[in-house]
Amino acid sequence: MLVLGLLIASCTKDKTDYEAERDDSVVEHVDFKEAATIDSNGYSIRIEALNGTFYKGYNPIRLKVTGGGANGNANVSAATFLPIKLSSTGSETSCPHQHHLSYQPEDAYFSGYCVFTEATTNAGVWELQISFAIDGKMITARQAISVQPQTNKNLNMTTFTGSDNEQYIIALIAPQKPTVSENELLAGIYKFNKASEPTDNPLAAAYVPVTGYTLQLDPRMPEPSMGNHSSPNNKDLVQDAAGHYRGVVNYTMTGNWTLNFIMQNNNGQIVKGTVVPDDFTPGVMGVKSELHIDILF
Repeated sequence: MLVLGLLIASCTKDKTDYEAERDDSVVEHVDFKEAATIDSNGYSIRIEALNGTFYKGYNPIRLKVTGGGANGNANVSAATFLPIKLSSTGSETSCPHQHHLSYQPEDAYFSGYCVFTEATTNAGVWELQISFAIDGKMITARQAISVQPQTNKNLNMTTFTGSDNEQYIIALIAPQKPTVSENELLAGIYKFNKASEPTDNPLAAAYVPVTGYTLQLDPRMPEPSMGNHSSPNNKDLVQDAAGHYRGVVNYTMTGNWTLNFIMQNNNGQIVKGTVVPDDFTPGVMGVKSELHIDILF
């Protein structure tokens, strides 16, 4: 009862105006729209993304190829997707992505994803290289695109080096717009592929999804007015059949939350993350794990 009383008191003193901060104009994007079109060899390659925009972080994508025939339909047997970031010095890097796209016959498109690690800037621009096979011939096209900053903090990401000296990326996928309830939390975890074998295009295998890891989850409200309190009924993130990491986060109120993680590899060894103290700390900023992602809703 004492702790509850302190919590109520702390939540009423010097409380952040979360309603103003979280900006209710942020909406959940569910519709795929054209984000880029590339014309090559008589074919039109249409790349679609949610809201018709490429954002920093995780992006599901769809690809459609038309042209080259009397009815406008192209008989494409396979397609690849390669995001390339060019620095101001001309060097090329890539990011986590699905290189060989999956065909969805019911709607006649190829599907995949891309985790853009940075927004487009003067110091670094993004291009897409698309290749597709048609009638035994491979056609490749490349074009610059624009990647926008991610304004939805519920889709934040983090990059870090683990205790195994490997470079990792964790990208939040869902929910786009959480509710005050138990929310299914979905994330992708990727590792820089230092051991990739030389290929015609090594950028295609620059990052790989990690397999069999666990993300221990401890969500907190770190603001001084919130005392770094947590919530019940959260579930750690484990890998699902699609390769994503799935768990449950229980948001008991709107505001600033920190998703504190401890990441374990498939041998149960801690790769990154620290335990967050259980102390209720009204009046001071809450301690965060060395591996965390801040969100706001």
